[in-house]
Amino acid sequence: MIPVIALVGRPNVGKSTLFNQLTRSRDALVADYPGLTRDRKYGDGKAGEHEFIVIDTGGISGDEQGIDEHMARQSLLAIEEADVVLFLVDGRHGLNPADEMIANHLRRSEKTIYLVVNKTDGINEDIALADFYSLGMGQLYSIAAAHGKGVRSLIDIVMLPFADRVAEAREQIEFNAKGIRIGVIGRPNVGKSTLVNRMLGEERVIVYDMPGTTRDSVYIPYKRHDKDYTLIDTAGVRRRKHVSEAVEKFSIVKTLQAIQDANVVICVIDSHEDLVEQDLHMIGYALDAGRGLVIAINKWDGLKKDDREHIKKEVERRLGFVPYAKVHYISALHGTGVGDLYDTIEETYDSCYAKWSTNRLTKILEDAVSEHQPPMVKGRRIKLRYAHQGGSNPPRIVVHGNQTNSLPGSYKRYLENKFRTVLNITGTPISFEFKSSDNPFAPKK
Repeated sequence: MIPVIALVGRPNVGKSTLFNQLTRSRDALVADYPGLTRDRKYGDGKAGEHEFIVIDTGGISGDEQGIDEHMARQSLLAIEEADVVLFLVDGRHGLNPADEMIANHLRRSEKTIYLVVNKTDGINEDIALADFYSLGMGQLYSIAAAHGKGVRSLIDIVMLPFADRVAEAREQIEFNAKGIRIGVIGRPNVGKSTLVNRMLGEERVIVYDMPGTTRDSVYIPYKRHDKDYTLIDTAGVRRRKHVSEAVEKFSIVKTLQAIQDANVVICVIDSHEDLVEQDLHMIGYALDAGRGLVIAINKWDGLKKDDREHIKKEVERRLGFVPYAKVHYISALHGTGVGDLYDTIEETYDSCYAKWSTNRLTKILEDAVSEHQPPMVKGRRIKLRYAHQGGSNPPRIVVHGNQTNSLPGSYKRYLENKFRTVLNITGTPISFEFKSSDNPFAPKK
C-alpha cells in the first residue's frame, strides 16, 4: 500500500501550504490566520516518482477548548493513521511551548517523525534552526513551503524507506489482481457490498443493514464471460464528525489506497438521499487520482416517479463537473441495471489505456486551432505546434508551442472537449501538459 504522511504542528506554521505543494492543488484553505484548518483533509501527494497520501490537520496549541479541542483531536487521529509524521515548526517565530508539548506526544507515538522547520526563506537558516535542536528529535529539515524550497529533497528522504514496500505492494497487486481492477466506493450503507455480491453472483462480502460493516478493503479476483476482473470493496467513508471507533478511523485511508489500486472506480450513491458533500468528495478523490469513473445510483427500484425525477435533476445539477462519467440507475439488491455496468466499465478502461499516434494527436490539434485560434498575448499570437501522448490512466496529452503559459483556461477546456469528442474518450479525466519552446533570440538585444 502507498504510504500515508501526516502534517502536524501548532496553528499557522504552514501545514496547509505544504499540503497544497504536495498535492499540487489549492484544496486546503491558506491565510495568515491561525486555526483555519478545522478537520483532517486527505489528498493524493506526488513528488517526482513518489506517490503517497497526505493528511492535513488543524493545529495543536495545548490550551484547546471547544472547536480547538476538536481540531487537536483530529490531529492526534491523523498521527495514528500515518506511516510518517512531518512535524512542522515556524522558523521565523522560533521555539514555542506548544512545539515542546507536541514533540513529547510524538515521541510516545512510536511513529517515524521528521522535524521540519518551515518559513526559512530570506532569513539566516542556521539561526532559524538553532532553537529547535533542544527538542532532541534528530536531524532538522529546512523548507519554505510557500515557494517549494527544500520540499522535493525532503520527500525524497521521507520516501526512501518505503521504496521497496511500495514496489512489492504494486507487484503483489499486479500478481493477485487479474484483469480490470474495479474499486467500489461510497458512504456507509449505500449498498457497496450488496453490489459487489451481485456482480460476483455469490455472497462473498458481509452484508448487514448497519453502516460500516466493511472495515478493510477486500480484493476479489473473478471471471465473467471469460474475462478477468478484480473487485475492490472498500469500507464506507462517513462524515468525519461520526468517525469515532478506533478501527473505523482507518477506513478513509483504505478507501484512498483502494482508489489508487483501481483502474476504474464505481461511486455508489443512495437514491433515497440527496447527493451530499461526502459523495462529491469521493468523486473528487477518484478524479485527483486520475481514475476512470462510473456513477451508480443505487436503490432505484423503490422510488416513486416524482422522487426519480428529483434525483435525476440533482445528479445533473451537482455532477456537472464530471459530464464524461456515465450514470447508471440500479438496484444492487434485485440486480436491476447491474449487468449494464460492465459495458461502461469496459469503455472507460479502454479510454484510460488507449494509445494514439503523435500524427493523429497533432492533426486534431491543427483542426482545433484552425477552427478557433488561440488568443493574442502582447501583440503576438500563441502558437500550438504539435501534440503527443505522455501517459495513460489518465490519458495525458503533451502540447508543444510558444507562450503556452499564457494560454487561458477557457481555451484549455476547449481543447479538452475537442480531443475528448474526436477520440471518443469516456469516463476518464484527460490530463493536458503544455510546453513552450525556448526563444533562440531571447539573449540577443
